[in-house]
Amino acid sequence: MTSKAARPPGRQGRDFIARHGETVFNAAQRLQGDHPHTPLTRAGFAQADEMGRALRAELGAKPALTLWASPTGRALQTLAVIAEHLELDWHGAQTDSRLVEIGMGGWGGRYYADVIAEVGPVFDRDSGLLISAPDGELYHEIATRVGGWLGETNADPGDRLVIMHGISSRVMRGVMTGAADIAGFDAPALPGLPQGSVVMIEHGIEKIVHLGTGHAPA
Repeated sequence: MTSKAARPPGRQGRDFIARHGETVFNAAQRLQGDHPHTPLTRAGFAQADEMGRALRAELGAKPALTLWASPTGRALQTLAVIAEHLELDWHGAQTDSRLVEIGMGGWGGRYYADVIAEVGPVFDRDSGLLISAPDGELYHEIATRVGGWLGETNADPGDRLVIMHGISSRVMRGVMTGAADIAGFDAPALPGLPQGSVVMIEHGIEKIVHLGTGHAPA
């Protein structure tokens, strides 16, 4: 099956898309997936601080931003720190379950090393994408759900700040920029960025606002 997600035509405003900071699962090298709450580490909070400073330098105080986040604890913790830097009210943020990370099924929560010992590599060597678990979410399904969120927010006026995850943000960035489907995954995905990174997409063109210091692959 191939992805039917297409770049939203005439999307209003700019999208600042951020990857949350490092979590306790990342530090322990466990597959996180769509787990609802894996708290940030001290490094994760520091990465959120870096993103907040970068966005403050880019946008100034109290910018006209609509705040969006995955409903996971790690995304909301990251947003809280960034919002403080921007002097925006975290309580005004909107969440949407379509912004969550790839669902990893029975692999979710397990140590990478244990899954690799059992089934072999869990990352595709060429693309760096996580391989879907046998009972996990497929990439065209991610493209469909993030594409649904994009479609519903397409005509919203003004700029948006969106706090997401490593894999799901790669797919959404691919959809927004009209990238080609990745062979074998049936969905578009742009290259991965370290945790704590922020990009800006406007009219289908991506610009890196801040490159994070995180190391987790997904």
